[in-house]
Amino acid sequence: MAEASYVERRSQLTTYFDRTAVEAWARLTSDAPVSKIRATVRAGRDAMRANLLSWLPDDLTGKRVLDAGCGTGALSVEAARRGAEVVAIDVSPTLVGLARERSIEILGPDRIDFRVGDMLDPWLGRFDHVVAMDSLIHYSAADITRALAELGLRTDGSLVFTVAPRTALLTLMHAAGRFFPRGDRAPAIVPVTEGGLRRRIGREAALAGFAVGRTQRVNSGFYLSNAIELTRASPPPCGEKPERTR
Repeated sequence: MAEASYVERRSQLTTYFDRTAVEAWARLTSDAPVSKIRATVRAGRDAMRANLLSWLPDDLTGKRVLDAGCGTGALSVEAARRGAEVVAIDVSPTLVGLARERSIEILGPDRIDFRVGDMLDPWLGRFDHVVAMDSLIHYSAADITRALAELGLRTDGSLVFTVAPRTALLTLMHAAGRFFPRGDRAPAIVPVTEGGLRRRIGREAALAGFAVGRTQRVNSGFYLSNAIELTRASPPPCGEKPERTR
């Protein structure tokens, strides 16, 4: 996963979320008034988060969950409420700091393990479930597959994630978005086809133990995202299960 495309895009995302749009992102993920454009994005993200959480067990007691690209931590909080041991990581120190503050207000201190860094860091340890909500939408299909492969080597249960679907509507929305105020623009995303991604996943040896499960598309104004579930159909090969770390 050391290819320049992934590393360079991750650096761009760090700059965007930690400097350019942190205030707008903080407002988007709160109850504060936002523009009509961002209101549709907020509603779409809320719907997608609820969908991804519905794919996880209602009782996560004793389970370890990775919120890969946690943003301001809303999904992490809900997983922790279900009893999960949550590790929440994001490339933006500012967003992680905001997520930590919000989680303390809701859950109290030390309920979620917040980290700043790369969601693919093997030192994060092993997980029962990994959730990557709108954190892989900025990468090519090839990079998405490689990221899933690395996460899959450390996941015992399911990988649930979202991609940007390649549709005519999304292409038009991107073109129209260039005319919006900079504060209303989202960072660059890379639309992919679900069929093409499925074929890549099927050819990836590290994901041979997983099967594609449920899929769900959420379309809310200027938010369009496609959720995909990978569930482990067979245990990882002997020798691939590292010790859990905290």
